[in-house]
Amino acid sequence: MSSKIRDYNKLAVDILNELGGKENIINASRCATRLRLVTKTTPEQAKEKIAKLPGVITVVEKGGQIQVVIGTHVDKVYNAFIQLVDINNQAVNNNETNILNRIIATMSAVFAPFVYILAASGILQGILILLKLAFEGIESTGTFRVFDFISWAPFTFLPIFIAITASQHFRCNLYIAVACCAALLSPTWAEFAKLISDGQEIDLFGIALSKTTYASTVLPPLFLVWLLSYLERFLEPRLHSIIKPVLLPLFSLVIMVPLTLLIVGPLTANGAQYIADGYNWFVNLAPSFAGGIIGAVWQVFVIFGVHWGITPVIVENFKQYGQDSFQAFQTIAVIGQVGAAFGFYLKTKTQEMKGISLSAFITGLFGITEPAIYGVNLRFKKPFIYGCISAACGGIVAGFFSPHYFAYAGLPGPLTIVNAISPNSPSSFIGVAIGSLIALVGPVVLIQIFGTGETKQDESAIENDTPKVLLDELDITSPMTGHALPLSEVPDPAFAQKLMGEGIAIEPTDNHVYAPFDAEVTAVFENSKHAIGLTLDNGVELLIHVGIDTVNLTNNEFAYHVELHQKVKKGDLLISFNPEAIKQAGYPLITPIIIVNTDQYQFISLTDKTEVTVDDIIFKIKQ
Repeated sequence: MSSKIRDYNKLAVDILNELGGKENIINASRCATRLRLVTKTTPEQAKEKIAKLPGVITVVEKGGQIQVVIGTHVDKVYNAFIQLVDINNQAVNNNETNILNRIIATMSAVFAPFVYILAASGILQGILILLKLAFEGIESTGTFRVFDFISWAPFTFLPIFIAITASQHFRCNLYIAVACCAALLSPTWAEFAKLISDGQEIDLFGIALSKTTYASTVLPPLFLVWLLSYLERFLEPRLHSIIKPVLLPLFSLVIMVPLTLLIVGPLTANGAQYIADGYNWFVNLAPSFAGGIIGAVWQVFVIFGVHWGITPVIVENFKQYGQDSFQAFQTIAVIGQVGAAFGFYLKTKTQEMKGISLSAFITGLFGITEPAIYGVNLRFKKPFIYGCISAACGGIVAGFFSPHYFAYAGLPGPLTIVNAISPNSPSSFIGVAIGSLIALVGPVVLIQIFGTGETKQDESAIENDTPKVLLDELDITSPMTGHALPLSEVPDPAFAQKLMGEGIAIEPTDNHVYAPFDAEVTAVFENSKHAIGLTLDNGVELLIHVGIDTVNLTNNEFAYHVELHQKVKKGDLLISFNPEAIKQAGYPLITPIIIVNTDQYQFISLTDKTEVTVDDIIFKIKQ
């Protein structure tokens, strides 16, 4: 089972090593609970090995990605991971994966970074719905109208968010992408579209323009940025470096915006509408059947990471009709797993699983079900099955009430049920509420009757899975000679903000790194050799990172004198380096020395000396 994550950098290093090093990484991103990685190839047994790492809940390979499910600490692991790889220099070539996987990977990379923005806006819309019900006439007040347009702003300008994330995914210029998508949202184009809709013909190069508008759209800006990435790669080598900064955005704007207005926009916008209409036809034909299917299988889609694929349909429904039924049924499916986690909490006898399941239940209230699924429900199988069965029953019942959401929910769940409230459709909220109640109570009852799925061996393993106790007090000497500095003075936010742990920095006056304690070498960086990870015999885990951004140096500026998994003694030479070559390349020599498992200690005292040698103590640590 996964343990509490304390050593984020070590976990990032271990994941990278199992995936074959930074040269094998094409892309890295994250969502609420997953580190999402695109690799050139997947090393044999990599998934199984990563799944066994402390802090990893499970690993899913789907949608063209290696999805490492970590939980709510994923941001810290991601921050550590991106320090180890140079993604921008990797070749963008993922043609070996099938087209469905590539589409799903793209949707995930585009929407995951700003899903919380949409969730916050959806919650605000839900609050406004309640205020309208509670206070007659409040919607005509200036205050209400201001918060109303605030709540809709992220959806209105959704193409801008897509431009930002899609440009990162497709490796094109962010500012050019934003400029192109901003043109689609121009008030002038909205006026043109209205005139065209009223029957007036407006042409571009003699071709009549479509009345398509692009506020709140998904596919038009996504395809625009995708095509822009190819245009940039065509123009880049053909433009002289002196004029490229001006001509590249100029050509991009005058080519991509007209191309989108004439062809890309109308085709993709109509395509999204046809898909949404097909889904709506199915739901209108058999609402209870659709509700049962979505309730039963939606969380299975989440397991395989393909759930982002439905987003364009949902957004199109809200854009065209101001309502969507999928999120109503989706909420019931989410609540089924939330109920399963709570039922597990009530039934389990092990204290650690009580803590894990209660935490997963609380997280699920906000619409994030991965901790519940991977930490509890799927692990013991029965809770997951009971959650799906209950959600299916809830969806079937809700279908009789024609349920819809009238405000977008970025993360559908218990807190967004109010989004189903509408004076014009009073049965909608009733259906969602009843369906959600069935989905919540059903797995609780089933688990109490049929059990959690735990075995005696599971209970024994959980009870004995306690953290190793390290020394009560210990001193660690400096691995190098130089000027000591606080981490806040390191010109790198990941170190300066202590995202990787507590520590100190040294500006070296020597060119050697020595073992500060008897230890095992647990992390190396074969290409650059700029850093080393050590697990000391007393349990402390150290990262010694010579210089800032020196991972980019691969011309023998550094040399290892040890190898991975080698046992070393205090004072053994670990790394030597060429200070002049590093400075000539433009990289600072400031060396962060980080205790990556900081959370295991109650007290870490840093030296107050400004000059240190390998004999000076830089850390005093108490358990």
